[in-house]
Amino acid sequence: MALALKKLPKVYDPRVLVGHNTADDAGILKIDDTLALVTTVDLMAPVVDDPYDFGFIAATNCLSDIYAMGGDPLVCLNVVGWPTSISAEILGDIMKGSQDAVLQSGAVTLGGHTFQSSEIRYGLAVTGRIHPEKIYTNAAARAGDNLILTKPIGTGTVINCVISRGAAPEETFNSALQSMKTSNASAAKAMRDIGGAHSCTDITGFGFLGHCWEMAAGSNMGIEISAGALPVFPHVCELIKEGIIDGSHKMNMNSFKKGIRFEGADVLYETLLYSSETSGGLLISVAPESTDKMLAGMHKIGLCNARVIGSVVAEHTGVLCVKP
Repeated sequence: MALALKKLPKVYDPRVLVGHNTADDAGILKIDDTLALVTTVDLMAPVVDDPYDFGFIAATNCLSDIYAMGGDPLVCLNVVGWPTSISAEILGDIMKGSQDAVLQSGAVTLGGHTFQSSEIRYGLAVTGRIHPEKIYTNAAARAGDNLILTKPIGTGTVINCVISRGAAPEETFNSALQSMKTSNASAAKAMRDIGGAHSCTDITGFGFLGHCWEMAAGSNMGIEISAGALPVFPHVCELIKEGIIDGSHKMNMNSFKKGIRFEGADVLYETLLYSSETSGGLLISVAPESTDKMLAGMHKIGLCNARVIGSVVAEHTGVLCVKP
């Protein structure tokens, strides 16, 4: 994708507050001094067998980009790739799950577009509102900040386990399913209300390392991660040791390995942290004096897995170091 974007001219329209010039979660267009539109689009292959759950997860995943920027979703459009050999009734269940997630967010779905596809693909185009002076990008982390991650990681490994083995350990699957269906709305609200956050992104297709490295590179800072502090779904590390490896692991590694160093961390973290995540948590760069208050606020609203997993440093700019 980076090679393709090189062919596009940079956008210098003064209304564009965040465009494709950066690797951020969504684009932002200023309307006036108090209102801007934040917009994104995403679609994905099924990650669970149940059509309703898949639709709910896909919508939650798409809405997350709006929350990561600090915005509130307003309107959504379905984006559907559908094989003619599969009953449209299943698509109805998917869209019902998606609509329920959208309504839960306070937004509405106003139609969409369907195209013929050899495999099922589903997602949303989402537009929300945001204040032009209250935007969180992935490129504003500051030296000394702590990094808070709000959800466990390992969904890629769990999904691959189901695909390759037909099932995952019950506790593991249920934990990952609940997490994927959990909106980042409350985490984003806590981030905005408590204050002290400088930068934010959500953890999705590029995996933990890909999105975390983009924050380091965009902010022109270094990042140090403590592997042992990361929240991980139960039994995921054991599954990796047994050879369960997410299919996107190698692609993400090839894309980001030049900016990532492993300094003594267990080798299994390479597999885990390069693996794609679905509807993952927010990664928030927070001032040290606000960190305890931010964590306490998140724990109070039920985000019990939120924790500090690393820090932002002025050294080794644009490089992410993973330590034990």
